[in-house]
Amino acid sequence: MNTPNTEISIDYKIILDIIPEKSSVLDLGCGTGELLLLLSNEKKIKGQGVEIDENAIYECVEKGLNVFSGDLDSGLEDYADKSFDYVILNQCIQQVIKPVTVLDDALRVGKKVIVGIPNFANYKIRFQLFFMGKKPITKWLPYEWFETPNLHYLSVYDFFDYCKGRKIKIEKTFYMGAVRKVNILPNFFSQNAIFIISRD
Repeated sequence: MNTPNTEISIDYKIILDIIPEKSSVLDLGCGTGELLLLLSNEKKIKGQGVEIDENAIYECVEKGLNVFSGDLDSGLEDYADKSFDYVILNQCIQQVIKPVTVLDDALRVGKKVIVGIPNFANYKIRFQLFFMGKKPITKWLPYEWFETPNLHYLSVYDFFDYCKGRKIKIEKTFYMGAVRKVNILPNFFSQNAIFIISRD
């Protein structure tokens, strides 16, 4: 397998640094497999992906990747507890209908879970979120981000609150702008965030 000759995105670089060589990795919502391919080539992982888009799966297969068709909202009952060193949910948790189920399954199957989210409280889009830095909740929209029936708009603070409320351990965090890491006021300045989480 050959890694495409393209510049590696900052979130991929961070995930590449996180995962040790020869780890077992399950990439949920793996898309066309760029991250899996990078990890396979650079870290010699034992990798597997799950993706719902058939065309994306075909692209993964053409790259020689082990990817199965599956809907994350339907659960991961085919996978045993702690059967992977790492489970990756990069830039997809806000797109699933049942993020609670997906996160719980990922934490059951993986010894550690890497979650990458877009930060909807970034200063460029705060006018959509008023001045609270979190998803608005009103009488007519009484949902937290993880229970709305629509797409889920969450911030860095929302994810921290979610993990605290469900006794999920956040082991490490990384915050990113467009091209570099963000070191100050991540809920305001970061465009994306990566969390390493676990549960005993």
